[in-house]
Amino acid sequence: ETVYAKTGIQFMDFNTLFQLHTLRRNGAKVIDSADKILWMPDAVAYMLTGNAVTEYTVASTSEMLNPATGDLDVELLDSVGLSRSKFGPIVQPGHIIGTILPQVQEATGLGEIPVIAVAGHDTASAVIGVPTPDTDYAYLSCGTWSLLGIESPEAIINDKSFGYNFTNEGGIDGTTRFLKNICGLWIFERVRAELGLQDADISKLAASCHDSVCQSIINPDDPSFANPRSMVEAINSYCRDHGEEVPVTTADYVRVIYRSLAHRVAEMLDVLKEFSTAPVRRLHVIGGGSRNSHLMQMLADDCGIPVVAGPAECTALGNVLVQLRGCGRAETLADMRRIAINSTETSTFTPQV
Repeated sequence: ETVYAKTGIQFMDFNTLFQLHTLRRNGAKVIDSADKILWMPDAVAYMLTGNAVTEYTVASTSEMLNPATGDLDVELLDSVGLSRSKFGPIVQPGHIIGTILPQVQEATGLGEIPVIAVAGHDTASAVIGVPTPDTDYAYLSCGTWSLLGIESPEAIINDKSFGYNFTNEGGIDGTTRFLKNICGLWIFERVRAELGLQDADISKLAASCHDSVCQSIINPDDPSFANPRSMVEAINSYCRDHGEEVPVTTADYVRVIYRSLAHRVAEMLDVLKEFSTAPVRRLHVIGGGSRNSHLMQMLADDCGIPVVAGPAECTALGNVLVQLRGCGRAETLADMRRIAINSTETSTFTPQV
């Protein structure tokens, strides 16, 4: 409770706080011998410029940053035996970190070009690139993982958000990405590999899965689907254990997975709406999963609101937009969103049931 009250971050076993705690517990000497501790995006910037910084959005996911202060929490750092001086200063997306080093210029043939801090966390960049004219929406970054959230003017940290294990990650201009990590297409990817499905097979199966009569629903976030030896058998076991019909045909499996993902998103979207100060009138789906038109229609039907799908490469788009801002070609987030709207194509799916 104390850690969540300070950070508002969802508890996940790979969070930086736990990694550093494990290093300390195991007596690793690397922490004390290091001059600075850098997250991966900051490490790349350091190698290009020689300047060590801590970019806000990626640091916010560490479970070490306090959104109330906008800086790393000294008490949490102390709990793993670290001082604030072990980390670089906090910088925001769009900050010019420096110019590329002379040796980098020589190796690349480039001049003294600036290195701009983008939103170093991939989802933070993706959310910046959402092509929307207003705030009346939720987003779903859909890939192997799915991240369902809203943009909030401030962190939402209370007993309810703690109970649902929602997370508060940094966004641009002091905004918070209030979201929930849920399973994405991981289960489908594993079944696809296990059954040896090719792209042509998947397209046909997706089209025919509506004809399947299997009505089973699984919880994609159940621990049994984390990394089973056989995902097909994991689905079968879950269905047997929960009184659901066991899929038989390949189309059954595709239908069960798609329906279950859509059902889970709709379920968590209803919870998310309870926290949102703005109405949620549509769902923007970004990332590779947005290309799956069959899943997009199921999402629209289950969520009961229009689904705007695309762009698939929204992280790259948000990265570019922040660089444009750093170069003075986009002053506000609204400017960046207008560029996103004018430079991308999307598809809209409306509820049919």
